[in-house]
Amino acid sequence: MRLPTYVIGHMNPDLDSIASAIGYTWLLRERDGADVIAARSGVINKQTAWVLEFLGLEMPYLLSDASPRFEVVTHRLDTALPEQPLREAWAIASRTGGVAPIVNADGTPFGMVTGNSLFNLINQLAGPHPVKINTTINDILDLPCDQASDTTIERFNKTARIRDLVKKALREEDNEFWVVDDHGKYVGIVRQRDLLNPPRIKLILVDHNEAQQSISSLEEAELLEILDHHRLGNPPTNSPIRFMVEPVGSTSTLVTERTVEAGLALPPEIAGLLMAGIISDTLNLISPTTTKRDNEAIKKLARWAFVDNSRLKNEDLKSYAEKVLSAGTGLGSRPANEVVTGDIKIYKASDYEFSISQAEVTDLYELNEHLVKIEDALKQMRVGKGLDFAVLMVTDVVSGSSILLLDNPPLILEDLPYRRNSDGTLTAEGLVSRKKQLVPAILSLLEG
Repeated sequence: MRLPTYVIGHMNPDLDSIASAIGYTWLLRERDGADVIAARSGVINKQTAWVLEFLGLEMPYLLSDASPRFEVVTHRLDTALPEQPLREAWAIASRTGGVAPIVNADGTPFGMVTGNSLFNLINQLAGPHPVKINTTINDILDLPCDQASDTTIERFNKTARIRDLVKKALREEDNEFWVVDDHGKYVGIVRQRDLLNPPRIKLILVDHNEAQQSISSLEEAELLEILDHHRLGNPPTNSPIRFMVEPVGSTSTLVTERTVEAGLALPPEIAGLLMAGIISDTLNLISPTTTKRDNEAIKKLARWAFVDNSRLKNEDLKSYAEKVLSAGTGLGSRPANEVVTGDIKIYKASDYEFSISQAEVTDLYELNEHLVKIEDALKQMRVGKGLDFAVLMVTDVVSGSSILLLDNPPLILEDLPYRRNSDGTLTAEGLVSRKKQLVPAILSLLEG
């Protein structure tokens, strides 16, 4: 079974993470003919959902963790119906190494015809105490399959993790097991030996390179490539990989540049998605993370996106950017726990493990109405994840400033260069970038 490669962004994916996964998947298919699937490792945020719907694009496949599933070792064998003659199962078993799946008309497993089940039938019919005298092979092969089927064989869901059930499977006397879907329908069979060394899921990581920000069970996957624009913290690999981390404002910029290098032109909707990724990550090119390369990428994407017969035909960069940014703002339209977890990243420095979340608004005064609920949610999130402290950065995308909420901060963070407010929050004029401004400020104190 040939397995695809998944292009996937970080946990709690933001717009750039989803955009770069979809865009890079398109490029790898068009340029290399690669068997790749755009994936996500969590629930998308409101801004991303709006952009995908606006552009008519499908949400990436949800890959909850990288641990191999039963579906990657499943053999899709021919089947026979319970009422069909046993010679049908015999023909299947002769091609499959001794097993024939017997499946009901509705697609659910009935039983398997195996060497053992056939022996038991023959022993019944022609053994020391036969139920029928002078039974011939043809007589046996004319019997319905259900009479020679073992109906006690274990069933495993195709999406179940092998590591969770391998011990149970190895304790069974049977060598083959059913693999079924969520509706209990036949998918195939799996053999005990297939479970001992399953193939690893192949991954290309975009918009991150740190293991703690990546999909769960990353260590069980085969990592092929990393395409990112953040600080280094990459996981170890068993073999050399392609690795690109560039100082630009958005991973969508890197995907755009690679598309240009390949001599390809993006479809308008994919171009619009990558443009939205850059707009979101750079706050429409005003963030300190913005580079000349981001500006050039936006110009190229605009030429591909704002064309006739596209969903963006009535837009320009200004109007589209306003819609993208406004789609991701607001505190009252979602629960407080989503505000603090919607765009969250976990960091480790010195002896601390902490989170920095970011939420965007068009007016910082909006925070006053929701401050208590958000502070409670921030604390609950920190305790639930076992973190030393947590920070929420509420950013006004219009004025280009932020207010910081800190839960259980160490004393050293009192030296952060921001104005302290009477409610315990910090006002940070000109602070819009978590990566370029806030993370370095916090790390310099923790590690200095």
